[in-house]
Amino acid sequence: MAEILQKDGTWVFDGDALRLTPGRDKGVGLLRKELGELVVPLGALAGISFEQGKRSGRLRLRLRDGADPLLHATGGRLTEPHDPYQLLVDSDRYGVAEYVVEEVRHALLLDRVPAGPVDAFLLPGPAVPVSFSAGDGTASFDGEHVRLEWNWKTEDAKAAAGTRTIRVEDVVGVEWQPAVGLENGHLRFTVRHAPTKAPPKYDPNAVELWGFKKDPLMALVAAAVQARLPHPAAAPADALPPAAPQSGPEPELPARAAGDDHDALLRRLRELGALHRDGVLTDEEFTLAKQAVLRRL
Repeated sequence: MAEILQKDGTWVFDGDALRLTPGRDKGVGLLRKELGELVVPLGALAGISFEQGKRSGRLRLRLRDGADPLLHATGGRLTEPHDPYQLLVDSDRYGVAEYVVEEVRHALLLDRVPAGPVDAFLLPGPAVPVSFSAGDGTASFDGEHVRLEWNWKTEDAKAAAGTRTIRVEDVVGVEWQPAVGLENGHLRFTVRHAPTKAPPKYDPNAVELWGFKKDPLMALVAAAVQARLPHPAAAPADALPPAAPQSGPEPELPARAAGDDHDALLRRLRELGALHRDGVLTDEEFTLAKQAVLRRL
């Protein structure tokens, strides 16, 4: 086991997953504090690095594209105080940080974890219900409905429509963007059959953000919703070709192709186990998915 404890937080690697716990230092961002402890399965990692500085260094995790609903919903726009995949390291702990990097890299090589994108979320996203206020409104999500409530700072035309409730089945996209310079940010939901080009200030499906302290918390609402939407890289169910009827034994693959497929299926089993442990898959979903992989083995 590799472990590093800092004022900024604690990272623990047990060979199968990295457990990231935010610190209590005043420099730790609100998003990291609200997100709490985060368990990142080894299969979700694309890499890890450590950058040394004169007074402090920084550990960085790189996740596989599409593995984390938070990173997908924020588009990589989280700043350093709020990014849960960075850890400030004091200069006297550089040796420990390098040891953590070596242990994680060794495990990635040993398990032959690919660095490429995935077509299913490998992290569960923030727990629900979740609710935060920032900018011109309050955004809440209970796992089934998104609720947008407006405050006295909301544009009259948007506030006049009253509280907005959106079924998660009707959400086809979600995006969080921080305020940058003179440009305001937003939390926006794209709703099926209701496209709009209106700016967030007037969009009834968006909360406008003005660059204040609590803006990053809205990213947790975005991630919680994103985790419950179909994965952007997953093929739609109606696009999959129908299975051919089985009239005899399956043809034997060439030795190399069979071996490669076998390794990929074993990795898929590990990923399914991690999703089940993290609560992304129910017992029934996990059993059905595992049986499908075992049949291919």
